[in-house]
Amino acid sequence: MNMKTSEIKELTTKEIVERIDTEKENLVRLRLNHAVSPLDNPLKLKDTKKNIARLKTVLRQRELSENQN
Repeated sequence: MNMKTSEIKELTTKEIVERIDTEKENLVRLRLNHAVSPLDNPLKLKDTKKNIARLKTVLRQRELSENQN
């Protein structure tokens, strides 16, 4: 599932942290499955990593804006 940045910004900080954990677990599972037998769509690995990066970016932006206040 590919998330847009606008969708991520609507989530609460707690939801973002939970989503990061879920996506990381999903990535590990995908990598293990891919090592055993090739995935039907290997781009899922790339999409999952990008989702994690988007989530972390929004989380970091929130941390920085809180520190400025």
